[in-house]
Amino acid sequence: MSVILAIESSCDDTSVAICNNGKITANVIANQTIHQNYGGVIPELASRVHQQNIVPAVQQALINAKVTKQDINAVAFTRGPGLLGSLLVGVSFAKSFALALNIPLISVNHMHAHILAHFIDDPKPNFPFICLTVSGGHTQIVLVKDYFDMEIVGETLDDAAGEAFDKTAKLLALPYPGGPLIDKHAQHGNPLAFKFAEPQIADLNFSFSGFKTSILYFIRKQEKENPNFIAENLDDICASVQRSIVQILLNKLKKAAKQYGINEIAIAGGVSANSGLRNGLQQTADELGWKIYIPAFQYCTDNAGMIAIAGYQKYLKQDFVGQDVSPMARMEF
Repeated sequence: MSVILAIESSCDDTSVAICNNGKITANVIANQTIHQNYGGVIPELASRVHQQNIVPAVQQALINAKVTKQDINAVAFTRGPGLLGSLLVGVSFAKSFALALNIPLISVNHMHAHILAHFIDDPKPNFPFICLTVSGGHTQIVLVKDYFDMEIVGETLDDAAGEAFDKTAKLLALPYPGGPLIDKHAQHGNPLAFKFAEPQIADLNFSFSGFKTSILYFIRKQEKENPNFIAENLDDICASVQRSIVQILLNKLKKAAKQYGINEIAIAGGVSANSGLRNGLQQTADELGWKIYIPAFQYCTDNAGMIAIAGYQKYLKQDFVGQDVSPMARMEF
């Protein structure tokens, strides 16, 4: 029997989950709306709001899961990577909670957890599988051989795919967070309306820096000729940008699947909630005979459910850490 409390505070969402014998029975996420005023996450503000949200989120998770503090057998938490101030709040709370109840601590790598989110619900992937992890801070192709035997076989050389979405949204004067809004507008636009420079990287790595610059110059040029260009073509711009990013991701994924001879393919991270990527992956799977795995929406973005399931696998191995553990903003994969 194991009841695990999980804490996720790597960026601007405070999340608390309960895992009861491998089943997620609560997954509470407290969003921070304050950053909308600034067009991006302000680290100092994020850590302060985490302090306000964490106790109510824990209380709500316990209520939702119908358990008490005394039922908890271990505390899992995100150690990194992430914003140091935000991580510090979650790590400090986890250590205090575990110390007060004299129960073990479980350290979780945020990026491992995104991949292990696939083991929350059925169907679950079979080992080995390839996972494309895409978020605002990371773009990686990972060869997953076991729960904690993972190898990055491709990653971004500069900017992440999620950042390309967010920066484009900023250029289009869309409010933060802009990625989901691009997805929303793209569904009403023509994905072939405009073409942008796509990076030519020979291996399985990615590059989105030049792609972002291509969009910037394109918009500047069009606005000189027509000051109302964005307003008149917003849906088409969003659809074209989304199609380009999705194609870049899927082309590398196809290359990785062929290189390793694997047809079990998963996607994870915040950008895996993007409808264009989901639809593109399904089409590619139908063409190539892939078995694909996509987490439920609530487990795509930053959430404690994925921390809980990763913590559960570590609990089974009795893989614990001591009270001297500290957060790591740049925690290695």
